[in-house]
Amino acid sequence: MSNEGGAYLAGLGEELRREWPDNRTVTIVCHGHSVPAGYFATPAVQTFDAYPHLMHRGLKERYPNAVLNVTVTAIGGEHSASGHERFERDVLLLRPDAVTIDYGLNDRGIGLKAAEDAWSGMIEAALSRGIPVVLLTPTHDNSGTESADAEPWIALCEHAEQIRRLARRYRVGLADSFAAFESYVSGAGNLSDLLSWPNHPNRRGHELVAAELLRLFD
Repeated sequence: MSNEGGAYLAGLGEELRREWPDNRTVTIVCHGHSVPAGYFATPAVQTFDAYPHLMHRGLKERYPNAVLNVTVTAIGGEHSASGHERFERDVLLLRPDAVTIDYGLNDRGIGLKAAEDAWSGMIEAALSRGIPVVLLTPTHDNSGTESADAEPWIALCEHAEQIRRLARRYRVGLADSFAAFESYVSGAGNLSDLLSWPNHPNRRGHELVAAELLRLFD
């Protein structure tokens, strides 16, 4: 049974409910590429409109007595193989209570096998320390993906499905950004409503991602 549905982080929610003097600082690390880093229309970085900050705000609304840090270790333009190389130094040394991983857009540049190896390495390293992990499927883009048979679109779909398989394999959390975008577009919305740049979501797109993350605390 996969934990990709709701409630994967319900235990962390219980920790966030604790009040002084029984509470402690809770740290969530958001690791990945330009999307969690907050890039909108490059080179502009809109930190407070990006999903790590929106998730932080959403959690504080739910848990007003929590002491919560949401730390972003994302780097624009990076793929998961590079993110794996620095995972110990930049992520695990922070001793997080949960980690999110988001590299699907850029991993098309390294291919499925290299991406799978890198994601597996990061997941296993976190789980070996008892740290919950949430995987994010990619948000959409419109750079060469306008038709269903376009190679960039096919690759994006393949990476999204591989991330879902990894979530099932390791029984970790899944925030399915790809499906959230797909649902919006299939519901007669326009992809342009969700994008600030060919491959970066705008505030509205980030809100969809944050909602996927927040439901894991339900």
